[in-house]
Amino acid sequence: MKPITPLRLPPVLSADAVGFTYKNGREVFRNFSLTVKKGEFVALLGPSGCGKSTMLNLLSGFLKPTSGTIRINGQPVFPEMPALGYVFQTPNLFPWLSVEDNVRFGLKMAGKTSQAEQRDKARHYLSLVGLEKSALDLPHQLSGGMRQRVALARTLALEPDILLMDEPFAALDAITRIHMNEELLRLWSDLGQTIVFITHDIDEAVFLADRVVVLGLPPNGIDSETPIDLPRPRDRHKVRTTARFADYSDQLMRRIGAITHPGQPAALEHSGALQHASL
Repeated sequence: MKPITPLRLPPVLSADAVGFTYKNGREVFRNFSLTVKKGEFVALLGPSGCGKSTMLNLLSGFLKPTSGTIRINGQPVFPEMPALGYVFQTPNLFPWLSVEDNVRFGLKMAGKTSQAEQRDKARHYLSLVGLEKSALDLPHQLSGGMRQRVALARTLALEPDILLMDEPFAALDAITRIHMNEELLRLWSDLGQTIVFITHDIDEAVFLADRVVVLGLPPNGIDSETPIDLPRPRDRHKVRTTARFADYSDQLMRRIGAITHPGQPAALEHSGALQHASL
């Protein structure tokens, strides 16, 4: 009797031999490849100017690669692909629309459901992010963290397979940011979506991700990949105080330090100030 071969599913996202050069001649990537599995949480780290946001724009189809291919579920990527959801650094809410109407805006533009169904879905996802009681408020009545949760609910309401997140919590204060990290992990666990998450914060990347991808300076693409073997669900108090968490953070900081300051071991000592200065 032949052994059963495990089913190997194709990656939900694949970038193959991608190159990208801006019209002014600045080359950002050369022969860059990345695969992301279904349900995986991948964080992108790297020094300033390494092309993290450019990569996310390529993965979303907002930019077209100069060479190579990018596919989502086996199909060439294009802007506003139903399988993709994009969460920006700022919420970009319509100030004249209520929270509920902001969340259902994408559903309304898609025109595939009735107004009643749109409102039901908007309220459902507002409930998931803990804002069901704010459905009739206007954006200016909310805190920064609440506005970002509205933006997240708006994207989730479209029910994409993949979330591309470009430093969505960077503008928040430290306490709110930690809370949003936990909320994102809870939603990801419940909904099972694939996430590619850009951040400048090493600890945030380690806390959130299954795998951290470090980008080198242009046009080098991926410098290294680090699988994060920390138990889930992750509690910020328990996980962030473990030796393994500190080891991952130190390893990644040293890797980024080596990219930014090649040949200078003294620059790689562990300190919070270096961690943020290097990024």
